[in-house]
Amino acid sequence: MDTDSSPLTIRTRQNDPEGRFNQLKREIHKLLIQGMNISSIGTMPDYELRRELRRGIEQLCHLRSELISQADRERLIHEVIDETLGLGPIEPLLRDPTVSDILINGPKTVYVERRGRLEQTPIVFHDVNHLLEIVQRVASRVGRRLDESSPMVDARLKDGSRVNAVIAPLAIDGALVSIRKFGSRPLMAADLVARHSVTREMIAFLSACIQARLNIMISGGTGSGKTTFLNALSAFISPHERIATIEDAAELQLQQPHIARMETRPPNLEGKGAITARDLLRNSLRMRPDRIVVGECRGEEAFDMLQAMTTGHDGSLTTIHANETRDAISRLEMLVGMAGYDLPIWFIQRQIVSAINIIVHCSRVSGGQRKVVQISELTGMQGNEFTMHDLFVYEQSGINQEGNAVGEFRATGIRPQCLEKLKQAGIDLPAGLFKERTMPLDRIDDLQYRSRP
Repeated sequence: MDTDSSPLTIRTRQNDPEGRFNQLKREIHKLLIQGMNISSIGTMPDYELRRELRRGIEQLCHLRSELISQADRERLIHEVIDETLGLGPIEPLLRDPTVSDILINGPKTVYVERRGRLEQTPIVFHDVNHLLEIVQRVASRVGRRLDESSPMVDARLKDGSRVNAVIAPLAIDGALVSIRKFGSRPLMAADLVARHSVTREMIAFLSACIQARLNIMISGGTGSGKTTFLNALSAFISPHERIATIEDAAELQLQQPHIARMETRPPNLEGKGAITARDLLRNSLRMRPDRIVVGECRGEEAFDMLQAMTTGHDGSLTTIHANETRDAISRLEMLVGMAGYDLPIWFIQRQIVSAINIIVHCSRVSGGQRKVVQISELTGMQGNEFTMHDLFVYEQSGINQEGNAVGEFRATGIRPQCLEKLKQAGIDLPAGLFKERTMPLDRIDDLQYRSRP
């Protein structure tokens, strides 16, 4: 890397050390970019590229070593590398394991969510253009476009974290960015039980449903933990099955070795070339999948998903935005009606009843905790109404002094009609699993299904 000995011109007031530091950082970054061999970026391993950048920055810092201390020099090296290869000022937040969401409201306001609570950070961008440069870098890496003609984008980072960005003229403050982080290790069912998001009994039932190839729909609001719970349930799918996944922005972290991952594509500058979830779902039927997982059912692809579930791809999973399990069925009914076939309502309802077996509802309760608050079974139709019943529920009774929800998980006492399907699949659940009772969070017995030989 060529680091030309161009002089660094620093014109800041002596009583503004932070301003002097930031100006020096910008100057070094500019000189570094000018001296970089751009063609080598895509070919060099990340660790070698970072090592070369560090060497170049150290040489540039040496030219004006009197301006900053050794500690500031080390900080400057890290920040310039983040600016060059990463996401600039928010790179430390991406490395922070306690941060689950990063919310940017313009260049001077950055919030994070930690343990379910929002807090403002001291991190700022230089200006709107600096923020836009970072966001456009993310979008371009996954082939998405972000400009005035296409001012909204869904993208993902290398680690699978999801990014949504809205820029001017839609965003009043220049740019709005939301980053939903995903950990290096996806949460397993045992982790969710330990966090009191769900009980062992509920996991025992759902794992049996997964292995018996029942179709499951997970509902909930934004940030309620739908995708996290779907990832956890996927661990119970046999590793010998082929799974096709369809998403707008790939974020699923399934546990199986044989996964065919697909992602939608937005239209190009001419408004052509878009590939929708419906297109991918139809194509996936030709790919010999054992199960199909639709990351989020939000449009006309709902009809094709139901068709797949009832024509040999049982055991599929999807998520949907809704306020409760019954609302999830109503919303699904509406989405199927958007397919454009002018289908009679009785036909749509029959398709839903034939396809969906279990609905799981996730919610973010007071204090920011995510919990599975309903597990319901769809059993049929009575007149024009769907018939379904709750098997397990979470009932919040209040809020403690810390502002966290207080409540309990409860089995309703209703035995599900799908038990016969579970038996046919060789799965016997404990007789007392569905007995009406409160399920304490401090249980130590591990209720699991027992497979018949």
